[in-house]
Amino acid sequence: MESFCYQTTVMWAQIDANQHMRHSAYADIAAHARVMLMDELGLTAQLFLKNYLGPVLFREELIYLKEVNMSEKISVSCHLVKCKRDGSKWSLRHQILKSSGEIAAIINVDGAWIDLVKRKITGLPEDILSRFLLIPLSDDYLVD
Repeated sequence: MESFCYQTTVMWAQIDANQHMRHSAYADIAAHARVMLMDELGLTAQLFLKNYLGPVLFREELIYLKEVNMSEKISVSCHLVKCKRDGSKWSLRHQILKSSGEIAAIINVDGAWIDLVKRKITGLPEDILSRFLLIPLSDDYLVD
C-alpha cells in the first residue's frame, strides 16, 4: 500500500470548553484510523479473534500543533515506523491534517500483538504478517 488517509469531520461531541477538539478525541480518531487501515488490508477484528490475537498499546504520545474546530474536515495518515521481524511489536505514527494541509497533531503509538489465550506477546502468523507489512512505511522506518 503506497499511502493511507482516513478523512472525517469533527463532531460536536469531540469539542471541549475552549471550542476546539478535545485532547482525547485526537487519540480516538487515530485509533479509528488504525481500524480503518487494518480493515482495508483485510485485517479485520474477526480475523484477529479467529486467530486469538488482539492489539495492545504500551505508549501513546500526542503532540498538538494547531487547533481543530467543530465541523472542520480533517485527514489522518498512518505510517509504520518500526516493527519486529515477526510483527510482535510495532510503532505507528499518525498525522492529523487540517483541510489547509497544516499538521494539527502527531500521534505516536507503540504496540504489540497479544495471544488472547496465553495472554503473552506473540508474533503474527505469516499470512497476517504479510498483510500487516503492507502498511505504508515512514521515511525513517526501522526493522527492530
